[in-house]
Amino acid sequence: MTSTAPKLVSDTELDEIFAPIFERIAAGAVEREIDRRLPYDEVGWLKDAKFGALRVPVEHGGYGVSVRQLFRLLIDLAAAESNLPQALRVHFVFVEDQLLAEHGSARDGWLSAVSEGTLVGNAITEPGVGAVDRYRTTLTKAGEEWALNGVKYYSTGSLYADHILVAADRDGERLGVLVDANADGVRQHDDWDGFGQRLTASGTTEFTDVAVTEDRILGPGYGGPGATYSTSYLQLFQLAVLAGIAQRAERDAREYVAARTRTYTHAAADLPRQDPLVQQVIGRLSAATFAARASVLAVADVLDQVLAGDAKDEKLLVAAELAAGQAQLSIIDTVLAATTQLFELGGASIVSERLRLDRHWRNARTISVHNPAIFKARSIGDYLLNGTDLPFAWSAGERKTTQESTR
Repeated sequence: MTSTAPKLVSDTELDEIFAPIFERIAAGAVEREIDRRLPYDEVGWLKDAKFGALRVPVEHGGYGVSVRQLFRLLIDLAAAESNLPQALRVHFVFVEDQLLAEHGSARDGWLSAVSEGTLVGNAITEPGVGAVDRYRTTLTKAGEEWALNGVKYYSTGSLYADHILVAADRDGERLGVLVDANADGVRQHDDWDGFGQRLTASGTTEFTDVAVTEDRILGPGYGGPGATYSTSYLQLFQLAVLAGIAQRAERDAREYVAARTRTYTHAAADLPRQDPLVQQVIGRLSAATFAARASVLAVADVLDQVLAGDAKDEKLLVAAELAAGQAQLSIIDTVLAATTQLFELGGASIVSERLRLDRHWRNARTISVHNPAIFKARSIGDYLLNGTDLPFAWSAGERKTTQESTR
C-alpha cells in the first residue's frame, strides 16, 4: 500500500535552500550596522524562499518542519544577522497559534497566506505600562466595525510585516487584534534607541481610529492566567539569537586571527594563530558556540514533545517553561563571556570601528535583558524548592504554591 503522507523535508534539503541566503545576508552585516540600514531587502530574500512558512504544513504550501528544525535554522540566520530572528519572532508565534487553533477556514486561510509570503509583526507592549492588564490601547464600537486607538512600543519586526498583531482592551477584555500594516491610521517609527539589536525595527507604532472588522479580532489569550505554550517558544527565539551571535563571533574571531601577522615581543609564537594562548581563546569561543546551540536545540526537543502530546497538558508546558528558563540562565552567561573574550585576540586594532566586533557583545547584552535573568533565576529556584508556579510571561493571575509539584 502506497503511503500518502507528505514527505518530511530533511536538514540537508533545508540547508541547500537557506544556507546560500544566509551567507548573502551575512556579507552585508557590518555595512548595515555602520549605516543603520534596515534589512528590507534581506527580509525580501527570506520571504521569496518562504522562510516564514517553515512551520506551515506541507498541505498548506509550507515546509512542515519540526520545532527543532526551525530553531536550527534560526541560529544560523542569527549568525548571519542577529536582528532578523528577533524581528520574525512574533510572526512564528502567530503561525504556531494557527497550528494550535481549531481547524476551519480562518486557520486554513492564514496558513495559506503565510505560505505565500505574508509576515506578521507585533504591537503588544506599551510605553510606561508594565503589565498587560493595564494596557491603554482600546477597541471601541464604531458603526459596523471597531476602532483601534493607542500607542505601542517594542513593535519588533512590524516595519517588515504585512500585518501587525496588537494587544488591546475591549471593555476590560484583553484581545489580540490583527491590522494591516499599511491601514489608515497606522503610523510606524524606527525610533528604537538601544545600543544593540539596532535593526529589529523595535520602535513606536501609533493607532488612530484604525478600522477593525470582526474577523480580525482573534479572541482572548493575551494576559490570561495559567500555563501557555507561547512563553517558552517566545523565549527560545531570544536564546537562538544569542547562540547565533556566539557562532558569528567565533567565525569572525577565527578569520581575524588567521589573517593577522603582527604579535608581541613577549608572545609565545611568531604568528598569532600559532600562539597557544590565542588558540586557547578560540577553543573557548568554540565551546561557547557549541554549548549555546546544544541548549537551544535541547529546549526545541522539549517543545516538539509538547506538540506530540497534549499541547494543553500543564505538566508538559511547565517542563518546557523550566527548560527554557534554565537554558536562558546558562546561555546568557556563556555568550556574554565569549563576546568579551574575543577582544583578547588582538591589541588596539581589534576594536576598530571598521570591524565592528563590538556589535556581538552589544547585541548579546541587548537581547539578554528582554526577559531579565535575575527574575528568572529566582523563580526557578522558588519552583524547585517550594513548587511555586513558574511565571508564564502572559500570566496576569496570582502566583500560588502547588501542593502537588508538577516536576
